[in-house]
Amino acid sequence: MAANWAPDSWTTHEARQLPQYPDTAALTAATDTLGSFPPLVFAGEARNLTADLAKVAAGKAFLLQGGDCAESFHEHSANNIRDTFRVILQMAVVLTYASKLPVVKLGRMAGQFAKPRSTDTETIDGVELPSYRGDNVNDIAFTPEGRIPDPQRMVRAYSQSAATLNLLRAFASGGYANLHQVHRWTHDFMGRSPWSKKYAETADRIGEALEFMAACGIDPETVPQLAQTQFYTSHEALLLPYEQALTRQDSLTGDWYDTSAHFLWIGDRTRFEGSAHVEFLRGIGNPIGVKCGPTLEPDVLLRMLDTLNPGRIPGRMTLITRYGYDKIEAALPRLVRAVTREGHPVVWSCDPMHGNVVKAANGYKTRPFDRILAEVRGFFAVHRAEGTHAGGIHAEMTGQNVTECTGGAVDVTEQSLADRYHTHCDPRLNAGQSLELAFLLAEMLNAEMAERRKAA
Repeated sequence: MAANWAPDSWTTHEARQLPQYPDTAALTAATDTLGSFPPLVFAGEARNLTADLAKVAAGKAFLLQGGDCAESFHEHSANNIRDTFRVILQMAVVLTYASKLPVVKLGRMAGQFAKPRSTDTETIDGVELPSYRGDNVNDIAFTPEGRIPDPQRMVRAYSQSAATLNLLRAFASGGYANLHQVHRWTHDFMGRSPWSKKYAETADRIGEALEFMAACGIDPETVPQLAQTQFYTSHEALLLPYEQALTRQDSLTGDWYDTSAHFLWIGDRTRFEGSAHVEFLRGIGNPIGVKCGPTLEPDVLLRMLDTLNPGRIPGRMTLITRYGYDKIEAALPRLVRAVTREGHPVVWSCDPMHGNVVKAANGYKTRPFDRILAEVRGFFAVHRAEGTHAGGIHAEMTGQNVTECTGGAVDVTEQSLADRYHTHCDPRLNAGQSLELAFLLAEMLNAEMAERRKAA
């Protein structure tokens, strides 16, 4: 257990990006309610994820983390959950087949509501109101009433997260993830993509392998892993009153766990020294992540790793890099060398989304697919040069047929952004672009594994 730590010790530290609730009594009532609710995830599941991530850190597995930029109350539906889940399954199959490595599947789901903002207010047509901070804080509608932080939204977020987790667990263990269903995971609208054809070819080869295994007596009845998968959830631990209310002491170990998700991360805007968010996450037993951007100096990162993982537990720390396609190869090596020199066991994961946001001529925020891909290539190039493992990808994506990121094989143009631009915050890869990224990732990962085999 962390020294001098309690679930509320973050309140004595500097907290940025938290809403100012006008009614403190209502906030207390909401957090008390949450504190009485059952956990959303369990300590044993979080420990299992730590063990899986330790394999990633050792170069024996790959991390695939993906999902919504910001979940919404309005778009919550079984179909949306299913569609995102099956795109992640498709991506994982492609990566596993190419690299022969197990893939740790981690969804940005069942809790990814709160979002940091660059300014506390926004102005439209001369009217200034508080910024939208996610559906568990206030409303996206630009009205004075909607923008008032409402603590009851945290209770609704808990309920939606519980429903999402219930469905995800059913999909993961109830037959939907059966490898014999691999052909059925394709979305109808992806038929135009050349990568859809390539996926079908991969699925055919997997099917042939399964038929051979079945002939040898190896089938889902004898090997349950063929019919189910392990799927974990994650979100940014931004709204600390919510996270504290869902923190529980494990009855087996006595350690504290944040039961809102299996994996929590600290964002680029809240990872400063003396941060309330760092203070909170240092005391929980969950595996945790830190977003690493251009402003992060190696010495600061090392001190943060000493704070967050003083026992140097493999699998506890994931460093999620977010530089931009034109900065990663110049900036990332300094961090990689420092962490390697000090012997910290970390998972290196690439977030190619947040450093590549541009504004299109028609005013829409977008992310060009070629820049996303260029950052991923730069990430692999750095780790190849440094002799370290490019351990994972962290992508904002959806199973819906949205038009939010430009480019890709089925080209989304700036002119077509308005067709299906549905995000509540930042632009996401659609299902076709996500699958395309998985195949391109598979090529890089396969090359990395071939080099490692040659070196051995």
